[in-house]
Parts: sequence; C-alpha cells; structure tokens
Amino acid sequence: MQSGLPRHVAIIMDGNGRWAQARKLPRIEGHRRGADSVRDVTRAARQLGLEALTLYAFSTQNWNRPPDEVKALMELLRDYLIEERAEIMDNGIRLTAIGQIERLPGFVREPLDALRADSSANRGMTLCLALSYGGREAIVEAARGALLAGIPPEKLDEDRLAAFFPTRSLPPVDLLVRTSGEQRLSNFLLWECAYAELYFTPVLWPDFRREHLFEALEAYGARERRFGLTSEQLRARAGS
Repeated sequence: MQSGLPRHVAIIMDGNGRWAQARKLPRIEGHRRGADSVRDVTRAARQLGLEALTLYAFSTQNWNRPPDEVKALMELLRDYLIEERAEIMDNGIRLTAIGQIERLPGFVREPLDALRADSSANRGMTLCLALSYGGREAIVEAARGALLAGIPPEKLDEDRLAAFFPTRSLPPVDLLVRTSGEQRLSNFLLWECAYAELYFTPVLWPDFRREHLFEALEAYGARERRFGLTSEQLRARAGS
C-alpha cells in the first residue's frame, strides 16, 4: 500500500550554521538564507495541498546559544512574520505556534500574536511554527494539564492525553524531514511522530528548496505504512 500525499509534514531545518561556516560567513547569514528556504517550501506545500506544515524554528535548547546569535534569530523571526503576513493572509493560510511562546521577546510576540489571531479563520494549509519548543517539555505540559483537569489516572488514555497537546488541532505527523544529514529527532514532536515516516537528506537547510521537498514526498509515497500490521493485513483491508 503506497502512502500517497501526507496530510502533515514536519521539518527539522538543520544546517544553517554549517552552510555559513563553509563559506566563511557569519552564522547569521546561514539563518538569513534559511529564511528563503522557509518561504519557498511553505509556498510549495500550500500549492501541493498539504493540510499542515510544521517547522522547527527555535528549540528550548537554542536559548543557550551565544546571545548575539539568539538576538539575530529573534529579529529574523520578527521580520519573517511582518514580511510574510500579506502572503499568509492572501492565501488563506492559518498560522499557529507551539512552544514556550511566553519566553519570546515582545517584539516577536506582538506580530506573532496578531498574525495568529487574524489568520485563525483561514481554512487553507496550517503553518505551525515550533518556537522555544521541546518535545519532552510538551509531554510534561500535557500530563500536567490532564492532572489539573482532574482526569483520574485509570481513565487517562492516549486520546485523552492527546487533547492536552498544543498540536491537538493538527493531524498526526505523516512525514518528518531533517536536513543536513543528521539522523536524530532532537526533541521535536516526540509524541506526534510516533508513526511518522522519517526522511533524512544531506542537503543543508539554506540550500533546501521545493525540488528537495518533492523528493521527500516521492520517497514517502513509495513507502508502505503498516502501523503495526503486516503487509498481508493491509492488502486484505484494501480489498475489503
């Protein structure tokens, strides 16, 4: 059984720093070039008809980077939110964000909150930015939310716990893409990627464009997603 087009693609955008260092440029230049990749991939995903695209833009661990780099990243994020606002609104994209948003500086939160609110009624693709995000932290927050809601331990199951995740309005992740050749999850969407197909490419994120996304989608479409079943069971289901 081929997988077809995924509903939800998540991307770990890795390799900005290495791209810049290889060219003897400041690391921030890699992040700047990476913003161009975000624009191109987002447009391609929308044109293809993907239901959701989640981008790992800034992790909770990224706060430990040099202060100058963190400040520059925040400024790039602000610029992206301002510059892409018209395209997001004109194309019916719904912007959401997950993570410890309260840790972001005010000059980022203001345009982020405004665009989230103004695009909330859009019914096109959902673009989800993971900002100050960590997968383990999200699991802890979900568990805390279930406890505070008074759900008895014996009644807490996967469905009830999933309702407390910030990604509850999104479909499960079908395809996780990581650029730069690294092959690890880096604390990204640990719960949501339980059955995701993983695709690793050596292309550094600043060089990643829609043609590379198409390659990932083509590889995904050729895979058999069994969800714990056998191939024979899947064929039997398809024929019933």
